[in-house]
Amino acid sequence: MSPARVAQNDEERRVSTDSPDVSGISIGILGGTGDQGKGLARRFAMAGNPVLIGSRSAERAREAAASIGGPVRGAENAAVAAEADVVIVATPWEGHKSLLESLRAELAGKIVIDCVNPLGFDKQGAYALPVEEGSAAQQAAAVLPDSRVVAAFHHVSAVLLLDPEVSEIDLDVLVLGDDREATDTVQALAGRIAGVRGVYGGRLRNAHQIEALTANLISINRRYKAHAGIRVTDV
Repeated sequence: MSPARVAQNDEERRVSTDSPDVSGISIGILGGTGDQGKGLARRFAMAGNPVLIGSRSAERAREAAASIGGPVRGAENAAVAAEADVVIVATPWEGHKSLLESLRAELAGKIVIDCVNPLGFDKQGAYALPVEEGSAAQQAAAVLPDSRVVAAFHHVSAVLLLDPEVSEIDLDVLVLGDDREATDTVQALAGRIAGVRGVYGGRLRNAHQIEALTANLISINRRYKAHAGIRVTDV
């Protein structure tokens, strides 16, 4: 075996060994009654992680949890934010800031994964909306100064996540953040979904183009009648 290949194998083993064990982490999903939230909840439950679905309505959250089955429970957003180890924000963009402001205390000290895409739609299709803070993830970080905000899961097709015929999702999840331990944890969580790999994508200040790229993927999907994702080569 060539020295280069030996070095590559050593690096792969090192990455595998260094990857944190996230098998027992409970995952809360704010806005978990939407397709994206339910899809992520379903896949993490399939992986064996305890999942809590959050909603403004506890009844709706419980109904969504029951439709998924497995280790999934539903409750109001505040209860989910307080109980879960890691919290995913999958709410509509319109209510993003106000919801996080209302949960600042519950989310303090936690890893908060923002997967919200600020998008508008018109006759020409989807387009990225301007965000004063730069991106939805940066807005979350500004609103939640005591949380560790990470941007991830922007480009995962809800249709594929929810499809019982799809056993693996062919996708790299780009993970952005300023806290190395937090981004490592989120990369490992992404890898809990069959077929998915978490790839570090830079600092949180670079989240805007990741969120905006969703508009391009929507255009691809419409043109080719697909559920396109992203793979990063040579990594």
